[in-house]
Amino acid sequence: MVATDQTLTRERPKATISLSQTARTSLQVFQAIIIFSILAWVSYRGAQAMEYNWQWYRIPRFFYRVIDGEIIWGPLVMGFIETLRLAGVSIIFAVLIGFVTAFARLSNSFAGKWIATFYLEAIRNTPLLVQLFLFYFVLAPIFGMDRFWAGVLCLSFFEGSFASEIIRGGIIGVPRDQYEASDAIGLTPYDKYTKIIIPQSMPLILPPLTGLIISLIKHSAIVSVIAVSELTTVGMNLISETFMAFEIWFIVAGIYLALTVTLSAGVSLFERQLEKGKH
Repeated sequence: MVATDQTLTRERPKATISLSQTARTSLQVFQAIIIFSILAWVSYRGAQAMEYNWQWYRIPRFFYRVIDGEIIWGPLVMGFIETLRLAGVSIIFAVLIGFVTAFARLSNSFAGKWIATFYLEAIRNTPLLVQLFLFYFVLAPIFGMDRFWAGVLCLSFFEGSFASEIIRGGIIGVPRDQYEASDAIGLTPYDKYTKIIIPQSMPLILPPLTGLIISLIKHSAIVSVIAVSELTTVGMNLISETFMAFEIWFIVAGIYLALTVTLSAGVSLFERQLEKGKH
């Protein structure tokens, strides 16, 4: 009987925590609905004051059209795909740059530390738009890059500077005895970091790195100034053709929101799997 009571005592806090998390999530969803409803009402009233003519019925054709039984994808879908391609490649390069820079700062190499520090200070203390112009108008002609790759490299180096500090902080956050234990059993530096240190640092790295990836997706809109045909560029082109500013920008913002929320939810699920793996 005592064992049963102890089991019930252990289970109650978990149930309370689960209920609390559910209530908090429901409250956040309710707050989001209220905020978006207010924004929609304010936008509607503002459009009425401007005597704006809503044309939502024209929006579906910007996603797809069916011609002779064949689906022809519209400009918004093509722009979304280009945004995914741009952000996906940039994320990979940004994480790689982040790891290289983090290990350079953690190394005993004076040259490595100096180069990494110079890179971080130069990138983080200059505007992203200025960097984009430097990559596109200066470096791209020298190395023969097109505008897509100029945008990718600019975003990668910019976000990679922040990723390096996140990664370095996660590695430093691993308890010191894990380093000592790895050295005691004779692991090589490569095995020590790939099998011991980095796996333990991932729970520390993932949450801020998710925020960085979401930031990169939003920052990818800046490449519209060099006419990369991603979602924002497509939106501006459609507005210039149709004068449907409200509808197009609402749709573009909604697509970005759906993309970032989906990414955030996916990473949260991955984090829960990591936590389960610990237990």
